Amino acid sequence: MGDSSDSVSIDIDMVPLGGKECVVNTSKGSVSVLVCGDQGKPALITYPDVALNYMSCFQGLLFCSDAASLLLHNFCIYHIDAPGHELGAAVISSDVPLLSVDDLADQVVEVLDFFGLKEVMCLGVTAGAYILTLVAMKYKERVLGLVLVSPICKVPSWTEWLYNKVLLNLLYFYGMCDVVKECLLQRYFSEELRSSMHVAESDIIQACRRLLDERQSSNVMRFLQAINERHDLTEGLKNLQCKTLIFVGDSSPFHAESVYMNAKMNRRSCALVEVQACGSLVTEEHPYAMITPIEFFLRGFGYYRQPHSNSSSSNDSNPTSPSNQSCIAPELLSPESLGIKLKPIKTRVAIKI
Repeated sequence: MGDSSDSVSIDIDMVPLGGKECVVNTSKGSVSVLVCGDQGKPALITYPDVALNYMSCFQGLLFCSDAASLLLHNFCIYHIDAPGHELGAAVISSDVPLLSVDDLADQVVEVLDFFGLKEVMCLGVTAGAYILTLVAMKYKERVLGLVLVSPICKVPSWTEWLYNKVLLNLLYFYGMCDVVKECLLQRYFSEELRSSMHVAESDIIQACRRLLDERQSSNVMRFLQAINERHDLTEGLKNLQCKTLIFVGDSSPFHAESVYMNAKMNRRSCALVEVQACGSLVTEEHPYAMITPIEFFLRGFGYYRQPHSNSSSSNDSNPTSPSNQSCIAPELLSPESLGIKLKPIKTRVAIKI
């Protein structure tokens, strides 16, 4: 652990994904972190979208057996929830100052310091992707690679800004009401998943509704307000040093911004994968579409899938087996090489930004 005397760790016997849940006190307030895996392994940091936590944002991906053999085999995963978004969270006092996106990014780094993590891989969704991208810009030496799902990088458009203002007012006056939940479900999932006319509502949607019911509306407001006041990262993207893999559903409301973000980054260090018939929350709606691109991406860092055979070798016990150290080239992310139904950016016509 780090040296901060203000930090505390609380073990909880039963948590949905296993592991140990900690509360870390930072200069920006306390934050909940679920630690899954052997802390001697390299670290993977996750950060969810607005109104979600690690369980509602990443369990679909991590419960895939292929993902477990790839991610849990290679990494200790640190699920960082936005303040007040953890399971059973209390209402954050109105006396606590509102945090900006820069405050949230600095808070993530304080969590890294608490656990003694020097370099990390990052996985974030939309608002969480923005926070982790900001961490990579401000603390370049701390982030080795980014896996971003439906990321945002510009100031909100007038449409998004007004839409979020309406949500903030609804949360303030009515709490997590049905209208707010429907708006958030539109943010997360494709219309195909949300609007099935002939069958019952999908398990994914039902589970998300239940988890949204548990959110403290005032805590959600604080995160949403910070994201609605975010600043433009475009200039910083040009100098971003870490390798980046971007996923976005072609039905995501943030699709255009994710394409824009990819266009502004170094083509040799960033790849974009568009997932068909999918909204923003690819980790839950189509998690299997992420496995092969992530596997190619991680090979560039020397991480490999856990062998299925029972035979052991010197490399099997070491997740960082040194083989091909060159990072994945974006052109590898094609339907032919991936063998799954994806639509990579290279198939699109040139876009003027």
